[in-house]
Amino acid sequence: MTELWRFLQTGYQDAFTNMAIDRAILEAHREGLVPPTLRVYGWAPPAISIGYFQGMNEEVDVQACHKQGVDCVRRITGGGAVFHDKELTYSLVVSESHPMISHNILESYARICGALVRGLDGLGIQSSFTPINDIVVGSQKISGNAQTRKQGVVLQHGTILLDVDVEMMFTLLQVPNEKIKDKLISDVRQRVTSCSRVLGRPVSFDDVSRNIRHGFEQTFAVQLREGTLNAKERDWTDKYRREIFNQHAWNYKR
Repeated sequence: MTELWRFLQTGYQDAFTNMAIDRAILEAHREGLVPPTLRVYGWAPPAISIGYFQGMNEEVDVQACHKQGVDCVRRITGGGAVFHDKELTYSLVVSESHPMISHNILESYARICGALVRGLDGLGIQSSFTPINDIVVGSQKISGNAQTRKQGVVLQHGTILLDVDVEMMFTLLQVPNEKIKDKLISDVRQRVTSCSRVLGRPVSFDDVSRNIRHGFEQTFAVQLREGTLNAKERDWTDKYRREIFNQHAWNYKR
């Protein structure tokens, strides 16, 4: 019998709500209240998220973000600063003991990112996983991913770029030397791509969502059933947004 997982489309939320939902699903799965869950979502307004071990002021031009109406939030996962705008973001919450999830971090990245590669293939984009946690088209990055494990539960989330605005990104991130900013922008343009750029046409959030869903179903041999956050998850989302992710002490603690 095919295993049933939950598929959530939670739409476009602010950064603090998005991070709170991921944390709430993790806790609900740890408590045995929900099955493994794949969520897809967007960001409104755009946001910068930093890795758990980073410092906000060291990575982000916070004043520029405030002027542009861009949220700034710290993730519970590691990795670098990410500008979230024209993209689909996914999160997968699943038990570390699941037979399809390896205890080896790199192997689990390869399996989960392999589902994204299958999804992109359905769009007509030939991509591949490159360790530790990227998906590339040729030599250009189209997806970055991050993972954490808490009390036996894996949370991996990441982005798939629908389009990319490199100039905007560099107005929001700290640049070590303004004199080399143009070179940095040029380098990133060469190293990063997007669905729209690869296919030469606009690609919608829904197109990518549908194909990523199929990619996970095929890779993990499961059926993803549409669902919603339950009452406990909604309560935890409100709590984590209010008490953690929208708090200066969390976002600027390093």
